[in-house]
Amino acid sequence: MTNLLWISATTLLVLAFACLWRADVGPTIQDRLLAVNVAGTKAMAVLVLMAAIAGHDFLIDVAIVYALLNLVITLAATRYIESGRLRSESPVDELPLRAEGPG
Repeated sequence: MTNLLWISATTLLVLAFACLWRADVGPTIQDRLLAVNVAGTKAMAVLVLMAAIAGHDFLIDVAIVYALLNLVITLAATRYIESGRLRSESPVDELPLRAEGPG
């Protein structure tokens, strides 16, 4: 069983490097972003497999944090690519205050 996990982890690692190659060569920015996202997902799967092989439960926590970071970075990069900025044009802090009262 351990040999199968090692083979799976090695295969995923090779495929993650193939995704990083695609991120370097990709013709469009969307292809590059998708390749980096897939490579991050494969790295998370390798961490989970390493947790199963070595018996270290903390690696599963690291994989969960890595997956959340991968999601946040992908969303931020997508927003930046789409609009050219990370913030909306009118953040809540800059909105004028309204006077409340009878009116």
